[in-house]
Amino acid sequence: MTSSSSKKKKPQNPLLWVVDSIMEEPSYIDRAWFGCRAIYLHGRLMLVLCSGQEPWDGLLIATEHEFHEDIRKKFEKVVKHPVLKKWLYLPEESEDFETVSSEIVEAIRIGDHRFGVEPKERKSRKKRNSR
Repeated sequence: MTSSSSKKKKPQNPLLWVVDSIMEEPSYIDRAWFGCRAIYLHGRLMLVLCSGQEPWDGLLIATEHEFHEDIRKKFEKVVKHPVLKKWLYLPEESEDFETVSSEIVEAIRIGDHRFGVEPKERKSRKKRNSR
């Protein structure tokens, strides 16, 4: 007999506290994303919370290239992600991570248009397998 307590529970991402202030928004969605957590608001991918090895340890900021310079001026600790160059990155090890990440989430909460990207449409499995 298998009890429900024997099921393994996935560990929570330790950076979920960063998005506490937007979790109650009706459009908030939190999804698994390559071992990280992708945060969506108003149908747009806003952030990815990563808790691994550099450069996958901190806040990935989904934004268009045209906004990189503005965001980096306002949030000086934010850098271009070394692998996903289309996005910005706030390493968890950076000084003032808590303050800067909270300011970024607040900008997202109040609707700063520089943050977020439209997610790409997913291809159905049927289409992918028929190639």
